[in-house]
Amino acid sequence: MTRLQRIWMRPGRVIETLLILVTLGVVLFPIYWMMQMSLKWRLEQFALPPKYLFAPSLANYRELLDGDFLAAFWNSTVVALWTTAISLLAGVPAAYGLSRLHARALSARIQFLVLAVRMAPAIVFALPFFLIFRYLNLIDTKLGLVIVYLTFNLPLVIWMLGPYFDAVPREIEEASVVDGARPWQTFLLVLPLVMPGLVAAGINAFLFAWNEFFFALVLTRSRATTGPIAIVNFLNYESGFEWGKITAGGTLVMLPMILFAITVRKYLVRGIAAGAVKG
Repeated sequence: MTRLQRIWMRPGRVIETLLILVTLGVVLFPIYWMMQMSLKWRLEQFALPPKYLFAPSLANYRELLDGDFLAAFWNSTVVALWTTAISLLAGVPAAYGLSRLHARALSARIQFLVLAVRMAPAIVFALPFFLIFRYLNLIDTKLGLVIVYLTFNLPLVIWMLGPYFDAVPREIEEASVVDGARPWQTFLLVLPLVMPGLVAAGINAFLFAWNEFFFALVLTRSRATTGPIAIVNFLNYESGFEWGKITAGGTLVMLPMILFAITVRKYLVRGIAAGAVKG
């Protein structure tokens, strides 16, 4: 018996493998169920017993794309990209400045106050945002959603990037100052050293803006409707739930994020871990 076989024969290893498989099954089964429902005809979707072998059909996707869903998908893309870009443009210098603040106690207090915005329930901000946006004519606009999402994404970006800037040796900046570099040149010199953090913060900001539901429901009507809200609109109590379109829309909204997260999972995990050990 080889060493590899002896390892796999250990009871602990077998139990660990079984637990991993069970966890994966629990997590992935709803996704599988939604995707296979999106490929079924209406009569097949709730057949008893369920049909696991069937002829796939793209009819639900064709019906979905013939409507207004593409416009909502585009709104989600625009809002998420703008939110991510502005969050990084404003949050990266703020995180760098707090990291290099000489008064460490003051820096910690400011970072806590910034993060406190993320601690409050979203519903607390709903009415103030609605009243302000109605006065400014920002209801049902993509700009309004970007402003709201920045409120929650900026603290996240600042908090995540703090440990990365703290880990950069200050001797590098001191050497650049001796060589005559200006403050903004020193800042640009440090950025490549925290690139994993920048990517992780950008990913998390984009995911929040892409998946956000509550504020999009409260602050949009038709022009700025995002993907998650467009899916909910198929829950029509009068004519019945359009489960084919619901599952097809859910699949289209989910797949880009799954593929994106798999591609950059290394930076995503590293960024979450860095934020978790922030002291």
